[in-house]
Amino acid sequence: MAKKQLTQEDLRQRSERVHALPNVHPLKNATPTDTRFFTSLTDVKLRITKESEWGIYIAESSKVIRRALTAGHLPHSFMMSEKWAEDLLDVLQQHPDTPAYVGTEEDLEAITGFHLHRGALAAMHRPTPTPLDDLTRNAQRIAILEDIVDHTNVGAIFRSAAALDVDVVLVTPRCADPLYRRSIRVSMGTVFQVPWARVDSWPDALEELHEQGFTTAALALKDDSLTLSELSARKDEKLALILGTEGHGLSPKTLATTQHTVMIPMSHGVDSLNVAAASAVAFWETRPQQQQ
Repeated sequence: MAKKQLTQEDLRQRSERVHALPNVHPLKNATPTDTRFFTSLTDVKLRITKESEWGIYIAESSKVIRRALTAGHLPHSFMMSEKWAEDLLDVLQQHPDTPAYVGTEEDLEAITGFHLHRGALAAMHRPTPTPLDDLTRNAQRIAILEDIVDHTNVGAIFRSAAALDVDVVLVTPRCADPLYRRSIRVSMGTVFQVPWARVDSWPDALEELHEQGFTTAALALKDDSLTLSELSARKDEKLALILGTEGHGLSPKTLATTQHTVMIPMSHGVDSLNVAAASAVAFWETRPQQQQ
């Protein structure tokens, strides 16, 4: 069935419903202070530096914004186009103390630096980090991301982790930010569903996991590596899988500290998979026995 074409009168009524809310403000009247968290979103270096300092992250699209709110994260402010504002009318009504700046797609592009396909953004307060022990105490499967710098890969790994029964994701100090806009978008908001933490001391944290009873296994092409099937056949109750950075892989110190290395056997002369693809294969093969 074809979607009904909205008339000018329909659009006018939708706009009136949105702008009747007390927390909705015309974007054209917003000050630079009002929109400071939404400016220059394409400047990756600036955003990486500033978002943690500001204590916020950016959620993009109505679906991702809803998932962030469902996870209990608190909004600081919204910015959206007229077209998408009514789609989030219930959200704006549920957060009457959170300012929402609504304008044209051109206005949004002038501030953010790019065209928003689904023109809705939210500046969300970053949640308070959870202590490592609290996250891992009852976990069976952990994924550790060592220095993975591509935000797309980080988001894809989180999506696989959510789908394939990984309980916790740990990221090392130099790993890309899971709450960066691109990571969140690629993860389809699943980064809000999987508990995660940034470890302060790496790879020393591996010893802490060993003390908690975890078997640690690093994905690496070593002569003495187990195959993924061999690792799965061990049926380890508590398992932490370590994934290395694009290109260089895992550090020598990590490989010396982990208990096992594991490889995915390749065919047709292919030497390895992209780290996000490898994570999905490994998560599936080593999922807890009750899920198999």
